[in-house]
Amino acid sequence: MRICLVYDHVFPQTIGGTERFMRDLALKLAARNHEVTYLTMRHWDGEPPQLDGVELVALARPGRIRAEERRSFFPPVRFGFAVALHLWRRGRRYDVLHTAAFPYFPLLAAGLLRRRSGYRIVVDWHEVWTRRYWRRYAGPAGGTIGWLVQRACIRIPQRAFCVSRLHAERLVAEGYRGRPTLLPGEYAGPTEVTPATDVDGSLVVYAGRHVKEKRIDALVRAVALVPQLRLELYGDGPERRRIEALVEQLSLGERVRVAGHRPEEDVAAGLARAGCLATASEREGYGLVVVEAAARGTPSVVVAGPENAATELVSEGVHGAVAASAEPEELSASILRVLDAGNALRESTARWFEQNADRLRLDRSLELVVAEYGEAKPEDALQPHGV
Repeated sequence: MRICLVYDHVFPQTIGGTERFMRDLALKLAARNHEVTYLTMRHWDGEPPQLDGVELVALARPGRIRAEERRSFFPPVRFGFAVALHLWRRGRRYDVLHTAAFPYFPLLAAGLLRRRSGYRIVVDWHEVWTRRYWRRYAGPAGGTIGWLVQRACIRIPQRAFCVSRLHAERLVAEGYRGRPTLLPGEYAGPTEVTPATDVDGSLVVYAGRHVKEKRIDALVRAVALVPQLRLELYGDGPERRRIEALVEQLSLGERVRVAGHRPEEDVAAGLARAGCLATASEREGYGLVVVEAAARGTPSVVVAGPENAATELVSEGVHGAVAASAEPEELSASILRVLDAGNALRESTARWFEQNADRLRLDRSLELVVAEYGEAKPEDALQPHGV
């Protein structure tokens, strides 16, 4: 089958759950002898990333991706036009076009050229925002426009995938005419439980983008309240300088390490030796890093909230804790609750992953994806798969 994957980022040039999923999906499809093309933006200088068996096509330079804490408007528009031009020229080469929904403009381009090119459209809806959240994120005018664009994308004939119940239900509520397929998992890495002797019970690790909605400052302040704790922050983004300034302001240089963008193996090593993973994020479409940590026996702390689907992956006292809010006192209490549970909670976390490994792994999701590539008729209404 000839498959075109579309996303404006590519792992590991940028770090996030969606790009990891798209990278792993591309590799798995190629390994199964499908003809795979990955359309993206050029986030690198020199040699491009190597994806075995995948044709990686950089359509445009990204420019400035973010303006302050939000995504810039013009790079996604430019990428959407570039995708449209590519599909106008080469769209008939593909049987299936599989894209992440956000940032929408490539999906709009694919929808406009669907009949001309003849491909079937498959869309990953990692997140679906309510009108209220859109207005909060981008203001009354910008938020309303964003919500209307999202609605237009939802109405494009497509087969829709979601990775959380929260966003599957929202997709239907926002106008999807079928029923989205709920993918069981996205994890493609190893299972290597860290021996208790190699765990640093005072170490807390965060891995992800440094953007406002991740609320990394709350995590830093939470660690500041407990003198025996240390924190390692992996990833990069527009908030990084502000976080570095906060670390200096609170005199935490010896206890908080802002590691920045690091190789994948360094992040994995950090998760493996940590007493816990912690994230104060208010918005997650899935929370893949929680599963990555659990595969190593490392429990997680997440924060409850209406936009946070990562709470679906954490059971209090089984493989982590759910803080009631991102207030530093709440966060620090939840972190201490997890760390004080010690090796017993790590063993429970490892058991949870082992018991749920089949549904958490990308291979199971890939089976559903590939099966539905051949059935992706837009008029079909799918029943959601249980997880």
